[in-house]
Amino acid sequence: MHQVTIASAQYPITEHPDFTSWQDHTEKWVADAAIRSAELLLFPEYGAMELVSIFDAGIRNDLSRQIHALNDLKGDFCDTFDALARKYRVTIVAPSIPVVEDGRKLNRAFVFSPDGMAGYQDKFFMTRFENEHWGIESAPKQLTVFEAPWGKFGIQICYDVEFPLGAQKLCEAGANLILAPSCTETIRGATRVHVGARARALENQAYAVVSQTVGEAAWSPAVDINYGFAAFYTTPDKDMPEEGIIATKTPQEAGWLIQTIDFSLTDEVRRDGHVFNFKDQARMMLGLADESVSIVFKTL
Repeated sequence: MHQVTIASAQYPITEHPDFTSWQDHTEKWVADAAIRSAELLLFPEYGAMELVSIFDAGIRNDLSRQIHALNDLKGDFCDTFDALARKYRVTIVAPSIPVVEDGRKLNRAFVFSPDGMAGYQDKFFMTRFENEHWGIESAPKQLTVFEAPWGKFGIQICYDVEFPLGAQKLCEAGANLILAPSCTETIRGATRVHVGARARALENQAYAVVSQTVGEAAWSPAVDINYGFAAFYTTPDKDMPEEGIIATKTPQEAGWLIQTIDFSLTDEVRRDGHVFNFKDQARMMLGLADESVSIVFKTL
């Protein structure tokens, strides 16, 4: 099997009176994608922050306390997505959620298959807001390649996709799809993520899919303003879109962007493309193998 249909969310941070309301809301999103034949559902970074709305005002307004409160809900959160993945027979990359592990506050995206939880990916690189104001920490540097019947994929959460190392290592390990769940406030922030995703698709002759939060959540000090859009990218090579853009959704509109991607196309580009970005990037990381690179300086 060389194809998979993916649903990427443009996801609003919505307010809920209780956990059951959030569960009902989440199931509607999953059911909507499943009924449209999506097999892999990608939710954005920090989409789970809408659960903060069920807490009292003291927790809502305290960035540190809400991390611990969310961590207390982690089991129920995972059980909800586990049940939905099984019920609708889909793979779900859940919205990332802050977790506390060994005393460290991490940003984690859990993955659920039709047969249950498959694993997770933690974020490596923190933005200034996460690091300086929120206390979210850089995770241990462990990457996960998820192996599905239709292919292998990896996850680069938001800021992580703006750097080449993680995606390259994932692709060297067999992935040909990079998922980039993201949460950004501004057009500039969203643009950085999308430029990063396009670069990772180019460098690795792979697919990259972005999911982002949208809209306002005035009650949340962490994710009160959100700007973004969902997108599917690939390398601009033979039999691919000339600009490498498969599809994008109008910014700020809540909903799914759904596309079917064909891995035989990226396999062929890696084998006999107009260029060999994937192979040559590996050579670059080895210092051009036996070709040393020198730097000279010229005074003008």
